[in-house]
Amino acid sequence: MIEKKLTQAQLADAADCHEKTIQNLLSGRSVRDQTLFDVCMVLGLDFDKLRDSWNGPGAVSVSGPAELQGENGSEVAPLYMGAYTRAAVDHYVGSYVTLRSSFSRPDCIVAYRTDITWDPEWPSLLFQERDRPDAPYSHRGRLYVPSSSMFIHLVSLTKGAMRMIVVSQVDRFGEMRGIITTIHKHGAMLVPVATPIVYAKRDSFDGNLGDITPAHASYDAYKKLIDETMAQGYARLVS
Repeated sequence: MIEKKLTQAQLADAADCHEKTIQNLLSGRSVRDQTLFDVCMVLGLDFDKLRDSWNGPGAVSVSGPAELQGENGSEVAPLYMGAYTRAAVDHYVGSYVTLRSSFSRPDCIVAYRTDITWDPEWPSLLFQERDRPDAPYSHRGRLYVPSSSMFIHLVSLTKGAMRMIVVSQVDRFGEMRGIITTIHKHGAMLVPVATPIVYAKRDSFDGNLGDITPAHASYDAYKKLIDETMAQGYARLVS
């Protein structure tokens, strides 16, 4: 806070929480993971490391709430999320390069990292965005996996503000393709926007993240993935 010249009130405003919450955080009291994540995004801190300093590494429930226990003690996501077990969705766990067109810069592709993990505290898949060029706007949310659809939903919800991403189930190449709907700041206004989006599983990223322009070595490969998303029918924009 000192380095960024932020007061408690300014940090609370930037993290979209109450100033009293920041005071509790600075006093070492527990706060919600989402609040801690939002503060980390504003201050440029490592969320996992800071969370572990509060709770201790791995200090999470291994069994989850009793109402989310399936047969033989298996963990099951809530019914409204698809009632999926960890074994059924374990192939989603991993790190993905995430690609979409820039909302404000023509011929620019935004590339960042998304990690998908299993959350044992509330059994379900959890996604977290990292290394975004606009880090304060990084999202964290959960995966909804309907059993009767070839598409899944990545949903983040903070104080009534919802962002939804609908993508195909992960294929044998480790890719998911679809569309993102969100809010974009355009001049003095906030406007709804939608654009194709691609998730491609990666073991390493080699620095090929950020704002990717046509001069970048990865631009053609990234653009091909986005173009194929529309051409192959994973998403459709109707004017």
